Amino acid sequence: MPPSCAPIHGNYHGYYTKRPFSSDARLAALPDDLFAGARVLDVGCNEGWVTCEIAQSHGANFVVGVDIDAALVQAAWRRRISVWSTQAPTGKSEGGDEGGEEPGSSPPAKKRRRELDVSVAPRASYFPASCEHELGPLPIPPAAHRGKTTFPHNVAFRAADWPATSIPEDAAGYDVVVGLSISKWIHLNDGDAGLRRFFARVFAVLRAGGAFVLEPQPWESYAKARRMDEKLKNNAKSLTIRPADFEALLTDIGFRPARHFGFVGEGGFSRPIDVYTKP
Repeated sequence: MPPSCAPIHGNYHGYYTKRPFSSDARLAALPDDLFAGARVLDVGCNEGWVTCEIAQSHGANFVVGVDIDAALVQAAWRRRISVWSTQAPTGKSEGGDEGGEEPGSSPPAKKRRRELDVSVAPRASYFPASCEHELGPLPIPPAAHRGKTTFPHNVAFRAADWPATSIPEDAAGYDVVVGLSISKWIHLNDGDAGLRRFFARVFAVLRAGGAFVLEPQPWESYAKARRMDEKLKNNAKSLTIRPADFEALLTDIGFRPARHFGFVGEGGFSRPIDVYTKP
């Protein structure tokens, strides 16, 4: 979808340049271990800021971000390179043995494994963004050198209308599905039936014990959004489900009652963060 078109799916271009962050407050509100070792789907990933943070700093084994806007997905791949280019070096400088070898010699295998241990999340935003601007992005080393479950090898992006279309990664299932600020756009575009279908799809792709992180937008925010497009305006007239009904709808599908983590954000961006678990 060209950037000049109205963002009727919530696919705002430059969204995070207006709300830059080093760590997303919505992720900070969640349990520390929610993403540890997890396989994660981020629906409506936009330019991949949250997706990359989960992959880099929250211990996820694999994260795939999906967005309906192919241009945003291209920007997300660029974001991955930028995040990689500014993270702190890993290896000896982060606590490995500082004992020296002769220049040009290869370290013993045991020490080499220690230096390449990236099990501890690297420090994000270590180098200033100006380094990439002036010198270009850092090359990404082969996954064999760092491991497929470490950033940036543990993150990928897809362009798809996920509520209506499967992606190859769905087949293996997920431990966590993230849906931040997308329920309104699915609801306005696809109606009550489309929202129910989205929630049912999330339940279907989650593994047993998996978590659905939902940030629902308030009903009052629908009024401005529906003015973007005649389709949204017409669809809004037939909506009977309200955000206050989401918990009952999700528990009817099979989720356990929500765990509520309060409201996060300021002004019009202050929204609840809820987590639903699949039994």
